[in-house]
Amino acid sequence: MRFKNFILILITLLLAGCSADSLRSEVGEGEFAKLQQMAQEKIGATGEFQTDDFDVTEFLTTWNFNNLPPEERAEFYKETPLSDGTLLREYKFVIEEKEIEVAPGLFYPAWSYNGQVPGPTIRATEGDTLKITFVNNGSKPHSVHFHGFHPAAMDGSAPDQMVLTGETFVYEFKAEPFGTHVYHCHSYPVSQHISKGLYGSYIVDPRIDTRPVPDKELVMVMNGFDVNFDGANEIYAVNTRAFAYAYEPIKVKKGELVRIHLSNMLEFDLVNSFHLHANFFDEYPTGTSLEPDNYTDIIILGQAERSILDMRFREPGMYMFHAHTTEFAELGWMGMFMVEDLGGNAPVNNNMTHGEN
Repeated sequence: MRFKNFILILITLLLAGCSADSLRSEVGEGEFAKLQQMAQEKIGATGEFQTDDFDVTEFLTTWNFNNLPPEERAEFYKETPLSDGTLLREYKFVIEEKEIEVAPGLFYPAWSYNGQVPGPTIRATEGDTLKITFVNNGSKPHSVHFHGFHPAAMDGSAPDQMVLTGETFVYEFKAEPFGTHVYHCHSYPVSQHISKGLYGSYIVDPRIDTRPVPDKELVMVMNGFDVNFDGANEIYAVNTRAFAYAYEPIKVKKGELVRIHLSNMLEFDLVNSFHLHANFFDEYPTGTSLEPDNYTDIIILGQAERSILDMRFREPGMYMFHAHTTEFAELGWMGMFMVEDLGGNAPVNNNMTHGEN
């Protein structure tokens, strides 16, 4: 049985095994119509999030710890120009075991990089040198495995490359190839370490970029959570919090180029998907080409697959995006774009409201 009491307040029309016809006859046509309308209006999570330690809107545009004040940022990120015109980018990643709120009032015992799920987004330019100081403050052996080019000794996947509790390891390699990538823990069992939250985005910009210049860039990690530990997900989301962007729609402007760095880090389900309503987008699979390979409104990704999506909205209004495995959408993986016109006038957000407690 799916653990849905935290996430859906859909009014089920087949109450207690009754058919829709028997329910209609029992409550009357008028009340039946009200129940149907309520079922549409009250989809979503009940209540409000109790914690504010993870800002889903801020996460969309945060990389290299650019959301932190300079002094605090310097503890986790530093860049130094090198003689060949590239940068040395230094990061500090720390394993932290932490309860995170994945739906209003519902907490999950996560394993995290730097206290957040997804972990911090790394962003570099092709050819830069990355140096990540990794500190394991957790209770299990952990690692960081990057998708991309690097020496075998930096892979973070072999048994002798696991970083034990209380130990530190330094990963160092060139940022290649350009594209939108991921990183994750490769300790065993890998399925447990990924499902517990140890993953994040790793973006490498091309040194010579001929793609259109985006007006806004967003990082989205599709994920899920097995909150009752039965080996199946009960929460689905983009950037961890169920329905987060339904209640706090992503604001963009009509006509501007919006670029999404999308990745799928969902465990236990074979595939995930992204569907955009009333619009299409250019897709750059893995982001490793300067020309788009697809023009569509839906893509399907396996675990650790990723793509860059470029889109423009023609008209102002509220536009839905969600997984097109509808169960995922109904359990939290759904959001909205709020498209403003060039004058800055925003449409009224009357599409989604929090359910009553």
